[in-house]
Amino acid sequence: MRELRLHGRGGQGTVIASKLLAVALFLEGREVQSFPMFGVERRGSPVTAFLRVDDEPLKLRCEIQQPDELIVLDPTLIGTTDITTGLKTGGRILINTDLAPEDFPQLLEKAHVSTIDASGIAVRHGLGGRAQPIVNTAILGAYAADTGLITMASMINAIREEVPVQIDANIAAATEAMSAVRHAPMGTIVAREAAHA
Repeated sequence: MRELRLHGRGGQGTVIASKLLAVALFLEGREVQSFPMFGVERRGSPVTAFLRVDDEPLKLRCEIQQPDELIVLDPTLIGTTDITTGLKTGGRILINTDLAPEDFPQLLEKAHVSTIDASGIAVRHGLGGRAQPIVNTAILGAYAADTGLITMASMINAIREEVPVQIDANIAAATEAMSAVRHAPMGTIVAREAAHA
């Protein structure tokens, strides 16, 4: 079983991202669960969504406390909450940011870190506004490329099934993000500092 936790803010498409990923995995014949957790339900407030996937029937019905992976749609959450709570050692974190993975040394001590400028991609494709782009499909394209858990064909089919507007723009954003994701393995900063010592 693989467990994911998605962190974002209201209006970014966090819950829809979880649902789209679940649909794509289901289309590939996987067992999947997807559900959100809301605090104050308003635009801009923190939103968490959860996803479980397995090849066997899923029997757990609880929040994910120890995820294998995190998807962070809003990088400002990194400084305001401990998004890594419970993340398994050697887990993966995908962050929506124009920064490089190496700019997150505190996260590279715990996990493999990847980054994607999903906001920039969303703006280029007219998804949401410049002040609040809708980044869900871009970050999922990056996730597909980064993990190999899901094929891009299934991701595109899920977008076609579940996204009611701007289908072509959402597919284009996801496709662009696939080739723009940047990776750094756990311990990259430590290894670099040791080499220069």
